[in-house]
Amino acid sequence: MHAHVITPRYGAGLTSRRWPEQTVAGLEQFMDRHEIAAAVVSMGGALEARTAPVARIGNEELAEVVRAQPGRFGALAIVPFTVEDPDTAVGEIGYALDTLGLDGVALFSNHGGTYLGDPAWETVFAELDRRAAYAFVHPALGANGAVLGGYPQWLFEYPFDTTRAMTNLIYTGALDRYPNVRLQFAHLGGATPFLTGRLSSLAAREPAKAAAASLPLTAYLARQYYDTGLSNNTTALASTLEVVPLTNVVFGSDWPYLAEPDRVDPTDDLERLDPVDRERIDYANAAALVPRLFRSGS
Repeated sequence: MHAHVITPRYGAGLTSRRWPEQTVAGLEQFMDRHEIAAAVVSMGGALEARTAPVARIGNEELAEVVRAQPGRFGALAIVPFTVEDPDTAVGEIGYALDTLGLDGVALFSNHGGTYLGDPAWETVFAELDRRAAYAFVHPALGANGAVLGGYPQWLFEYPFDTTRAMTNLIYTGALDRYPNVRLQFAHLGGATPFLTGRLSSLAAREPAKAAAASLPLTAYLARQYYDTGLSNNTTALASTLEVVPLTNVVFGSDWPYLAEPDRVDPTDDLERLDPVDRERIDYANAAALVPRLFRSGS
């Protein structure tokens, strides 16, 4: 439930060349190696695709991937969101879901510095809520662009930015206004589960800032979905399961960004789980997000 591809025509339109190769064929080789029956993919480099033409090319190519192997792949649409023109994003959501038949959308913790939960997102979230859409939330580099000491941004900035977005969605009241969006947060929610006590304390310490949220923070966290991408270990999972039910955790690899030394299964640590729990994370829980793959017999 968390893997990336870059398709040919879409990739040719990206201005950056810093992305690793992530072809559909390469993903399939990884899937075959680790006996993964089906994957739901989002497009690599999608924050560069904020213009409607680039997003359209990418979404049409994603639809081609799904049409070629509908039992093997699901796909999440690029959303070309800008503060200046959110209606374009709404239109592309409609085209991607209705015409192309994609399975949901891929959002980022912030788009150009505008975090999920910001008022600029209202029309987009209203549309996603109307559809009860599945929306995967991937982190981005923090809005200030700072990375401490030259460390790679994925090391800790990405999980921190997921935490910023989740907190903002809750305390701006966005999750109250749009409760029907099925949100999946990458990397087991970043640092959010570990910081639950601290984040929850806002309601008592500065109630005016938390007034838009009608429920305790923990109630919102328990409603969301979380994937294990780059967090396929029981230490991280234990923290998440303190605040969310097991039914809301789905398997993700974050291919091609995961470490796979000597092609050893990168999720070996999860073998420590009860086999029934492991099966739910690996397979069964995903039915709530992309039921089509289950109806197709994958």
